[in-house]
Amino acid sequence: MTRLKNKVCVITGAAGDIGTAAAVKFIEEGAYLFLVDRDEDRLSDLKDKIDSGRVFTFVADITNKNEVDALFKLANNTFGGIDCVLANAGVSGPTGQTVIQCSEEDFDKVININIKGAWLTIKAAAPYLIARGGGSIVLTSSVAGVVGLAGASPYVVSKHALTGLTKTAAAELAAYNVRVNSINPAPVESRMMDDIEIGFGGGVKTDSIKEAVLSTIPLGRYAHTSDVANFMLFLASDESGFCTGSVYMIDGGISAI
Repeated sequence: MTRLKNKVCVITGAAGDIGTAAAVKFIEEGAYLFLVDRDEDRLSDLKDKIDSGRVFTFVADITNKNEVDALFKLANNTFGGIDCVLANAGVSGPTGQTVIQCSEEDFDKVININIKGAWLTIKAAAPYLIARGGGSIVLTSSVAGVVGLAGASPYVVSKHALTGLTKTAAAELAAYNVRVNSINPAPVESRMMDDIEIGFGGGVKTDSIKEAVLSTIPLGRYAHTSDVANFMLFLASDESGFCTGSVYMIDGGISAI
């Protein structure tokens, strides 16, 4: 279990379900972790859960340039370098609302976190990865980054934008041996998916909403957080050394039909 032995990995949105699964998986594989989230309580609980001297936590808002710059500077100074970054922080925003119904405020919030936050993360992280001689950046996107979804325009727009960011950053950073890829999961069993179901259910979580979503997934289930974390591990490790600029579907077959 040493696929990330002695590699320093920064994970944003670490207190979320996917971030937590990735953190647990990465520590098992020998990584040093710098875990970032705006939820201090959940971040503290995660550190206690992992219970390793190879973990450092930092509370930050990834839409704030000064805080993003500070977190990467501290990560670099704490561990002596940075090898991989999971730009995992994100929000679903309102669901069950048409473009006409969605407020400008809600739209701006989703775009700010999901796009600007990822852009600031790459901007701040890249110089440290370059100084290290190369590394890997993994953006957490969604199946909604390649297909439309009525009732979730801010989220869909933001995830489509991440595809462009992934490809552009990959092209710009390839000369420095810094790889940039995105992973695009289907709905994942998580707190975020609960919120999405509630939005589409008019404020109530119902079995009918989940059944409707499941009917669009050929493999017939939601993704597990471990499905996503395992692919993050591959892209963070040297095993994916020739992979960059790609959009990897972890969607149970949704994009195949």
